[in-house]
This record gives sequence, C-alpha cells and structure tokens, in this order.
Amino acid sequence: MSEIRVRFAPSPTGLLHIGGARTALFNWLYARHFGGKMILRIEDTDTARNTPEAVAIIFKGLRWLGLDWDEGAREDGGADGDRGPYFQSQRLPIYQRYVEQLLAADHAYREADGAVRFRLPRTPGVVKDLICGEITFDRSHEPDPTIFRKDGSPVFHFVNVVDDLEMRITHVIRGEDHLSNTHKHIAMFEALGATPPQYAHIPLILNPGGSKMSKRDEGASIGEYMEQGYLPAAVRNYLCLLGWSPKDNREKISLSEVVEKFDLAQIHRGNARFDLNKLYWLNGEYWKELTPSAYHAYARDYLARRGVNLAAVDDRYLDGALDIVREKIKLGRDLPDWLEPFLDEEFAYDEKSLTVTLKEPQAAARIEKIRAAFGAVADGEWTAAKLEETLKALAVADGVKVGGYVHPCRAGVAGRAVGPSLYHMLEVMGKERVLARLRRTLRKI
Repeated sequence: MSEIRVRFAPSPTGLLHIGGARTALFNWLYARHFGGKMILRIEDTDTARNTPEAVAIIFKGLRWLGLDWDEGAREDGGADGDRGPYFQSQRLPIYQRYVEQLLAADHAYREADGAVRFRLPRTPGVVKDLICGEITFDRSHEPDPTIFRKDGSPVFHFVNVVDDLEMRITHVIRGEDHLSNTHKHIAMFEALGATPPQYAHIPLILNPGGSKMSKRDEGASIGEYMEQGYLPAAVRNYLCLLGWSPKDNREKISLSEVVEKFDLAQIHRGNARFDLNKLYWLNGEYWKELTPSAYHAYARDYLARRGVNLAAVDDRYLDGALDIVREKIKLGRDLPDWLEPFLDEEFAYDEKSLTVTLKEPQAAARIEKIRAAFGAVADGEWTAAKLEETLKALAVADGVKVGGYVHPCRAGVAGRAVGPSLYHMLEVMGKERVLARLRRTLRKI
C-alpha cells in the first residue's frame, strides 16, 4: 500500500464546530493507524467571512484536542520548506495554472462576464464511497459549476480538487453533507487527467432533537468545552464514538487503542446523535483517573486561563486547596468558585451564612470560643484530627451537637454554608489565616 495521505481542510469562519473536530480526529486516526500523513489546509478563499482570529481558533482547538499534523498550515503563517504553508489564499497562481489547463482542453469555458465554468459531463456521476457505498447522480439537468468567479477568485469546489491533487491526498474523509458534490470533484480530477482519491463520507452529527447540529446548538463549538473545563481526553474519546465503535459496547477507550483499531469499515452508516449528558459522564470518568500531579497541572492551567493570579499564591497552599476540593469538582469551570474561599481574604459571605448561621444569637460567642480554642493549639499540632477533636470538645462542653460549632466555624473562615471537609480545610488554611478570618467575621457580626 502506498503512503496514506489525508487532510483536514477547515474554513475559518469563527469557531471549530464539533463536526469539524470529529472530521479532523477521524482523519488523524486513519493516518496514525496506517502510519500515514495528515495535512492541515486552511480553506480561506472566502475573504468576506474569514479572519485571522478564526484561523487562530482552529489551531487552538486542534492543539487542545491533541491532534497534530504532519505538514501544512503553520500557526505563524510562515512556510515549511516545500510543504507549506497550506493557506488557499496564498495559492492563487496554482489555481490559475490549472484553470488554464482546463480551458485549453475545452473542459471549461469563460463566460461574457469573465467567470469560468467547468463542463460537467452529462453521463451519470458515480461515487464509490468507502462508507456510503456506490451512489449514482443524474447529471443530465445539472448546470455547469462555476470554478472561477467574475472577480477572478476561485470557487471552493475547484480549489478543493486542485489542492487534493497537488498534495497527493489518497483518502478524503469528510462529512456526509459534502457527498452530493463529490461526483463533480471526481469529474474535475478526470478532466485534469488525474486519479481521484478515495472518498469516505462520515455520518452527520444530530442534535438531541434529531436535526443537523448547527453552530447555535449547545455543545456545537469545541471552544465551549475548553471554556467549561472539560478534559481534552474525554472530549476526544466522545468524538470517537460519534459514528465509530470498537464493536464491544465500551464507551471509555484509550486513544492508543482507538488508533490500533480504527478503520473506515467500523464507521456507522447512520447519523450520530449528540448526547451532552454522556459526554459529561465520560468526563467524570476521566476526571477520577487523573493523577494528583496531572490534576494540579490541569487546574493551574485552567485557572490561569480564567485570569487567576497564581503567582500571588503559595504553591504548597494552592496544591493543598486543590486536593480537598477535588471531590467537588466535575468540570474545570467549578474550580474558581470552590477555590474562592481559599484565595480571597476578603471573601464574601453567602446568603445562608448571613441570614441564618451568623444571625444566630449565640453565633458570635461560639466563634469567639472557637478562636480562643484554636489559638491554644500548638503550631505543630495544627492537623485536621486535632482541630476536629478541639471543635467537638467545645460542643460537648456547651452541651450541643457538634453542628452547632461546625456551621459558624465554616461561615467564619470561608463565608459558605457548604464546602469540602471543614477540618481539612482548616488544616490547609493554616493557623494564622484561620484566626485572622475568625476575627474578621466577629467584626462583621
């Protein structure tokens, strides 16, 4: 078998759609399975819609998903030897050369306004698709497609063919919505005297309502998952299952195993239904498996992206705080809220703390007792176990349930009615911080 060469060719229009991300993933998996190459090509000839910001979104999304490419577009727009950059906007002379070839062979003609049309054969258009099977299109009444506009700009269908030919693409793996145009592309290859690549059109992704997933649907953009703090491995795993299956009913599968098993024969013919709840569950499964160091690294990266000034926080203190809130975290977006009581000495008090716990007649007296008892704890004994013992002893001496001291203590040091283990939180915060916060709360009430 000759070298497998596939391509991902997105149009930069503002987001990396989940369908486009899955197309990139399937191409990447196919190339990696066969030891081939994946080419990244930015189809940016539509200057009215394309922006540098949109191009950056594509790079950022692919990098986040862990999908690298072997040649093609570079993030700095620079050239990569003889292999790039693959931005269609920079390849106009190549397209002009090929359109002249078609005109010379009478496979295309120029109209009065200067536009160029391709002479579409009137014979049936046969597409032998690796997923959809053999499909025949009736071309007897189909108009000749425009390949160059009257303003001299090339049309997508033509540059798509030229680039696939120039880049020696062997397999075109793309969404089923492109299937109806494939017979035109094949005809252009044949008119240029070239063998077309093999085509494989993957099923569409449907929203929960059963219609094609649009950019307005929840979960349609990869950027949403980045912002919400999903784990890239979980999103990548879920994208694998949108149209492909390992055939053993598993839903969690490692990337290395997917690469080993992936082939076009396992791609389903039917459309894939998007299920955000399943992705959320799958993310939780990956979250549980993070090692402490991987969890800390991910949390720090996410917090930094959300504008948290980590340089102002002691590393050991932050790691301790991250450890005790981990059981509460399901997505990265949960991190800032759960960590706020640790990172802000001027923390706000939630409604229940203000209107219930701290308004109790005995609240101030109990917080004062807690402050005095904690102040008597030796620095070397400042542990969760010792602090639990101390608080329980106060409750026993006062003849009340331990909750009578737990609730005002939590409100006093964190301003929250709920949170992670109180005693471990106190240990991580440290004696000096805890006493200072209790004094602040006493002043407030």
